[in-house]
Amino acid sequence: MYRHGRVESRAADAQIGIRRCDAPVPVANPLETRQVHYDVAIVGGGHNGLVAAAYLAAAGRSCLVLERRGELGGAAVSERPFAGVDADLSRYAYLVSLLPARIIDELSLPLRLRTRTVSSYTPDPRDPRRGLLVDSSDPAATRDSFRDLTGSGAEHDAWTHFYARTARIARAVFPTLLEPLRSRAELRALIDDDAAWEAIFERPIGEVLASTFADDLIAGVVLTDALIGTFAAADERTLVQNRCFLYHVIGAGTGEWRVPEGGMGAVSRALADAALAAGAELRTNADVLALSPDADGVDVRFGDGQREGAVRAGRVLVNAAPVELERLLGQPPSSMPEGSQLKVNLLLSRLPRLRHAGLAPERALAGTFHVNETAGQLQRAHQEASSGSIPSPVPCESYCHSLTDPSILGPELRASGVHTLTVFALHMPARVFAGDPTATREAALKATLSSLDSVLAEPIADCVLRAPDGAPCLEVHSPLDIERELRMPGGHIFHRDLAWPFAEHERDVGRWGVETDHPRVLICGAGARRGGGVSGIPGRNAAMAVLGDRSV
Repeated sequence: MYRHGRVESRAADAQIGIRRCDAPVPVANPLETRQVHYDVAIVGGGHNGLVAAAYLAAAGRSCLVLERRGELGGAAVSERPFAGVDADLSRYAYLVSLLPARIIDELSLPLRLRTRTVSSYTPDPRDPRRGLLVDSSDPAATRDSFRDLTGSGAEHDAWTHFYARTARIARAVFPTLLEPLRSRAELRALIDDDAAWEAIFERPIGEVLASTFADDLIAGVVLTDALIGTFAAADERTLVQNRCFLYHVIGAGTGEWRVPEGGMGAVSRALADAALAAGAELRTNADVLALSPDADGVDVRFGDGQREGAVRAGRVLVNAAPVELERLLGQPPSSMPEGSQLKVNLLLSRLPRLRHAGLAPERALAGTFHVNETAGQLQRAHQEASSGSIPSPVPCESYCHSLTDPSILGPELRASGVHTLTVFALHMPARVFAGDPTATREAALKATLSSLDSVLAEPIADCVLRAPDGAPCLEVHSPLDIERELRMPGGHIFHRDLAWPFAEHERDVGRWGVETDHPRVLICGAGARRGGGVSGIPGRNAAMAVLGDRSV
């Protein structure tokens, strides 16, 4: 019924295949490289690969980026999936939290990151006519919302105390992400707050939230940051959910999630321009097929589906999942990641009406709109998904980018009241889709929209815009779709489970968290330690590892 999966690139730069959303331009032959030997070859032209290329080329290294797809940017792209509709959607990644200002400044990136006026709104599934509004620009409104929901100020006090603690962690940890790894003990000393350390680094987040908040809805709003892109129970003893939570609350030292003006594609375009200006060579439609490292360098073999080419590089940076690196090296996979989300992109002819008559949808949808995400609902959804079933109801959250950045819509769409809506459903692991991917995708979409409808005053389907050909402007991506489109194993948006931002072995203290068993091969993507999200951090760290290591 709905569009899903990959659409063909509609526009590309002549050399690098960056989407410009204008007339098509032929892409240069990806096999015709300038030379046969490079100081560094980078596998994958996602945003982290572009960051690494920009730093390395600026430092005088000859650098070749090889990207399998017809455009650069990986998951950080803006595309027009609906024929004849003038809207640039951030199709995969959609918000920025972890991109340091230092990278923006060092690479002179012409990026504008906008602040969302509202942090979140959460309709109460117990009574959707009320809900929890967290308005970072209006503390009084936030305090009143807590009181209206719970009948007292106790939960607001607990919330304030809890996030003051995470803010102390963020201020201590975030600057270290662009430095060589510290030991666990060194990072703990830097935080200098035993209670904060224990809450995030030692105890399951579900246990912490249960002892902090009395209200199930408030605990659930906090818990969602531990589960975005991570399939885990709140009380998981491995603390994989705590690691996910940590990265979601430390960005920029504040935890604020911001919107790139012009969409996610603006981030990748700026990075590609910086890499090109520094002298890097960027090639699209160049699928790396194999890596053969030895003591002196790495042979890189790649192709365009019909022919093959090869270059020699002193170093190779892999902006792909560690499992992908194993494949390129001819090794069996050591483990297989599992993504756990359903991503739905919509264009709406108008914003939907809410059950909460006193709150305008322009305000409720200006931040993260949490749906059926109480702590209890999230736990039940995990149990159902673990058994292979689509959760009921589906915990999901949505956000209207065009309320913060209307520039992603053409003038006529803006004038007519059209808006974007991104819906991100949690606890949708790849295993659920394995048996019948197409039918399960449609069932998961139906369940997700039904969950959204449960807190609206009208069906969301009544608000979906239709393209000139009559098709609804709606597309859906399961983890299996993400794996096929972006070659993220299992559809895992972080390439693998996130790791702590410190060295877990003494041998790694002082290293960059990008090293592999091969001295000539480094990981520069989300699968590196301190990877995940749209950050550029592993890209910069890999570049620093190359520039600072003269041993090989």
